[in-house]
Amino acid sequence: MVMDHGCLVRMKKTITEISAQKRNRRRVNISLDGSYAFSLDRMTAAWLQVGRELSDGEIEQIQMRDEVEVSFNQALNLLSHRSRSVAEMTRYLEGKGYAPGTLKAVLARLEEEGLLNDDRFAREWIENRNTFRPRSQSQLKAELRFKGLAESSIDSALEESGVDDAALAMTAARKQAHRYLSSNYDIYRKRLGNALLRRGFSYATVNDTLRTLWDEMQHTETVESNKLWSN
Repeated sequence: MVMDHGCLVRMKKTITEISAQKRNRRRVNISLDGSYAFSLDRMTAAWLQVGRELSDGEIEQIQMRDEVEVSFNQALNLLSHRSRSVAEMTRYLEGKGYAPGTLKAVLARLEEEGLLNDDRFAREWIENRNTFRPRSQSQLKAELRFKGLAESSIDSALEESGVDDAALAMTAARKQAHRYLSSNYDIYRKRLGNALLRRGFSYATVNDTLRTLWDEMQHTETVESNKLWSN
């Protein structure tokens, strides 16, 4: 520090070296006044050059930008596995210990770039469930609430799907029927019925579904048997 008319003036520090890290090529080490000071993401450090002077305020801003860049890349890595809701991403980044300001900046960037969108997330979640593991609308709602989605997003996505519980239950039953085949209706009803109840369907919906599917299977079996005899 130097004295200027009775006031303390902070000296700037000079960048004396910028070197790539050996273990993480995406980061560089920054040395100030001949000593290691901190590391930065390559993107954050791209505009820095040896010989540049930095004030304490500039150093703080650079390190804040670096934290945002690091957390953004961690968010991208999480999204590479599957889509996430805003609440899921918030919980994930909070678990990493980032400051509220960093969280706000990263979430805003993700939403601006279309990487986080709760309305789209709800539609995709419901579409995926309906295609591969159908379950009741009440259970879908519970899952999406757990993921932090607003009721408006959930209701809109369910309405857009255009599928009711009767259709969902029948789809789920057809997908699982081969696992619970039995010539005894009571055994079939108990096994497949329990599987459908676990998916959140009501007893009335389950009973109607089981009877309809059983009648279809019996009809198909009769037709196939008649074909064999006719040949």
